[in-house]
Amino acid sequence: MALHLLKLCVGAESISDLEGWVEERMAQRRGRGEPAEQLHTTRMVPKKIDEILDGGSLYWVIKGQIAARQRLTGIRPFTDAEGIGRCHLVMEPVVVPVEPRPFRPFQGWRYLLAKDAPRDLAEHGGDLGEMPEAMRRELAGLGLL
Repeated sequence: MALHLLKLCVGAESISDLEGWVEERMAQRRGRGEPAEQLHTTRMVPKKIDEILDGGSLYWVIKGQIAARQRLTGIRPFTDAEGIGRCHLVMEPVVVPVEPRPFRPFQGWRYLLAKDAPRDLAEHGGDLGEMPEAMRRELAGLGLL
């Protein structure tokens, strides 16, 4: 069973913001002739790498709600120029909206068990995936989703 990571998407107001950032970074990487992969740098290296890379995703908390995920394809520890150990989380550059769920702020990242991960909106059925994100967020905040 896959293990996921959960992280705050600091500065993003919406899934659209995150998608825009991903597109911008992919364009920059293509312009430099680098592989089309998205990297997110974090200080701590997950200990359960094999479980995470067995189908795990990075779930993004946006404006106090788990809102989207990106599939993790690699975890690369490295040492930066100042000698500090860091880690690149390598993700597919595809943002998948998930059922919104409130989540309080935290620092760093957290493990998220597969059984506790929200479903993709596409799996939910109905028109929930077509609903504007602001409306989904408001309904989830009211406990109606």
